[in-house]
Amino acid sequence: MSWKSLSAARTRALAPARTALRGRAGKLVGALTVYLRPRVLIVLLLGFSAGLPLALSGETLRVWLADCGVDLSTIGLLTLAGLPYTIKFLWAPVVDALDVPWLSRRFGRRRGWLLATQLLIVGAIVFLGTRDPLGAPLLIGLAALFVAFVSATQDILIDAYRVESLPAAEQAAGMASYVAAYRVGGLMSTAGVIALSAWLEAKGLDRVLAWSLAYAVAAGLMLVGLAATLIAPDLAAPVVKALPTPQSAVRRVAETARSAFADFLGRAHAAMILALIILFKLCDALAGAMTGPFVLVGLGYDKATYAAVVKGVGLAALLIGGFAGGAIARATRLSVALWLGAILQMISNLAFVWLNYQALSAWALAVAIIIENFTGAMGTVFFVAYLSALCGNPRHTATQYALLTALASTARTLLSAGTGALASALGWPLFFLLTTVAALPALALLAILQRRGHFAALARAR
Repeated sequence: MSWKSLSAARTRALAPARTALRGRAGKLVGALTVYLRPRVLIVLLLGFSAGLPLALSGETLRVWLADCGVDLSTIGLLTLAGLPYTIKFLWAPVVDALDVPWLSRRFGRRRGWLLATQLLIVGAIVFLGTRDPLGAPLLIGLAALFVAFVSATQDILIDAYRVESLPAAEQAAGMASYVAAYRVGGLMSTAGVIALSAWLEAKGLDRVLAWSLAYAVAAGLMLVGLAATLIAPDLAAPVVKALPTPQSAVRRVAETARSAFADFLGRAHAAMILALIILFKLCDALAGAMTGPFVLVGLGYDKATYAAVVKGVGLAALLIGGFAGGAIARATRLSVALWLGAILQMISNLAFVWLNYQALSAWALAVAIIIENFTGAMGTVFFVAYLSALCGNPRHTATQYALLTALASTARTLLSAGTGALASALGWPLFFLLTTVAALPALALLAILQRRGHFAALARAR
C-alpha cells in the first residue's frame, strides 16, 4: 500500500474521533455562551435587583440600629419584618390574575407589575433610610415591613418572568445567572452600604445622615432592575379563565388561586413530588444551620478567619458552582442533573467530618467551605430548574412557583430547628454523618419518580 493510501486510511479511521471531539467542544461552547444570550442577561440584571432590598430590611438594618444605639429587644423584634418572604405565596395569585392600571396595558402584565413594584421599592428604601431609629422605632419597623413586602412581590414576578421567558434549555443558566447576581446585590446592600455609611461618617457627616445617604445610594442601584424591565422582551399576558359576570377582582383572584392549587395537586404523583421538594435540599440545610457554630465554637476558629473564608472564598465557590451547575444542566437531562446534585450534596457534608480532625488552618477551612458551597450551589441550580419545569402552565406560574419555594424553605427551616440539640447530643462528627444520611430519602424519591416516568413526562411537556 502506498504512503498516500496509508495516510488516507488513517484519516478515515480518525474521522469519527475528530467528529466526536468537535461535537463535545461544540456542546461545551454552547453551554458557556448561553450565559450571553439576551434573555439570560435580562434575568441576571433582575437577579441583582432582587438581591438588593433583602438586607436593607434585615441584616443591614440591624447593623444600622445597633450603630445608632437602639436597644437589642427592639432590634430582635425587627426580624419579623422578613415574614413576607415566607408567606409571599398568599398574594401571588393577585399578580397572576390582575393587571396594573396603565402599566400592564403599556408593558404587559409581568413587566407592568415589575415596574410598579420596583418603583415602590425605590420609594420604600428612601423612606426607610430617612426615618429616625431612636425617635420613631415603630415607623422604622413598618417601613422595613413594607420594603420586605414589595421586595417579596418583586421576587414572585421575577421568578414568573424567568420561567415564562426562558426556553427549557436556558432555565438552569438563567437561574445560575440570577443566583450569582442576587448574591452580588446582597453584598452591595450589606458590606457596600455599611462601608459607605462608615466612609461618609469618617468624612464628617452626622451618623444618621450618613446612613440615610447610604440607603439612598442603595435605592439608586434599583435602577439596574428598572432598566432591565424596560428593555426586557414582552410576554403574552396569561389567559385567565372567564368567570360568570359580573366578576369581581376578589372572585377572580380566588379562582386563580383555587385553579393553581388544583392544577398542581391534580397531576400524577403530586404527593411524592411535594415530598421531594421538601427533602431534596434537606441534608444541605441541616449542615448549613450548624456550620457557623461548628467552625467558631466546635473547632475554635476566630471570627476574622471565618468571615474571610466564608465571605471571600465561599462566595467565589458559590458563584462558580452556580455557573457550573447551569452549564451541566443545559448539557444533560434534568433527571441526571438532579441525581448528580443530590449525590454531591450528600458527599460534601463529609468534608466537615474531615475538617473536624484537621489542625486549625485557614487552608483546611477553605477546602471544606469550597466543597460545601460549590456543590450546594450546583444542587440549588438543578433544584430550581426542576421547580421551573413543574410550573409550566403560564396561567399559574407566579402562584405555583411561590407556593413551591415557600413550602421548600419553610419545611426545611422547621426540620432544621433541632440541629443544635442534635449536634450537642451526638458530637460534631456523628452529627455531620447523620446529615449525610438525611439525603437518602430524596434519593429514594428520585428513583421512584424516575421509574414511574415522572421526569420523562416533564421532558415531553417542555
